[in-house]
Amino acid sequence: MSGHSKWANIKHRKAAQDAKRGNLFQKLIKAIIIAAKEGGGDPATNIRLKAALDRAKAASVPSNNIERAIKRGTGEIEGATYEELAYEGYGPEGVAVIVECLTDNKNRTTPEIRMIFDRNGGSLGATGCVAWMFERRGVINIGGDDLNEEELMEAALEAGAEDVENDGGFVVYTDPSVVDEVKEGLESKGFAIDEAESQLVPKTTVKIANPDKARKILKLMDLLEGHDDVQNVSSNFDIPEEIMDQVE
Repeated sequence: MSGHSKWANIKHRKAAQDAKRGNLFQKLIKAIIIAAKEGGGDPATNIRLKAALDRAKAASVPSNNIERAIKRGTGEIEGATYEELAYEGYGPEGVAVIVECLTDNKNRTTPEIRMIFDRNGGSLGATGCVAWMFERRGVINIGGDDLNEEELMEAALEAGAEDVENDGGFVVYTDPSVVDEVKEGLESKGFAIDEAESQLVPKTTVKIANPDKARKILKLMDLLEGHDDVQNVSSNFDIPEEIMDQVE
């Protein structure tokens, strides 16, 4: 699972890039709308909405924007209707890629995503071509220095986690349905949570040992993540730290 931990680090870099592009708020608002649409506007009974609200608040999205997004999702006020789409394909070096989108215009989004793949050494595939390489899990990244691994493991398992890994940073894995409960359990024990969400985790990874090849893959990831309709990009590449150092 080291590849996924590396990918988790890349996702943190993505968050900073999103903020620079100015589209982070838009993505968070879309996530709130679709969560409220599917499960209602009460975060106490809608786990997905609660997670979306937590991310929005962490990014300092204004409360009035959040309230409007919830009402748009529940139909109390009118607005664009979003649908969820997942695109599957391959990137440079044959790495598997899944792109999760929220869009109000599928006919616009699909050709744009296809073009990004085609122009950057990848190819969009049929539904199901790479989904079997991933599984959805709850992923909690733990912050802080000098953490005691045994104490974290004990607290995580007590809270309902499945596993804890240390690969340049602690990651707690859970069933996606209990990620919020485990997060709250860890916070109650004093652990700082950097990120907690449901993610597509690769079952196996492809090691990329060449800086030039790594740059091509990361360029594709950056362009996909920069698209306004893209919510998440998951891939199964593993770029070792020494190669990342040469890329950056």
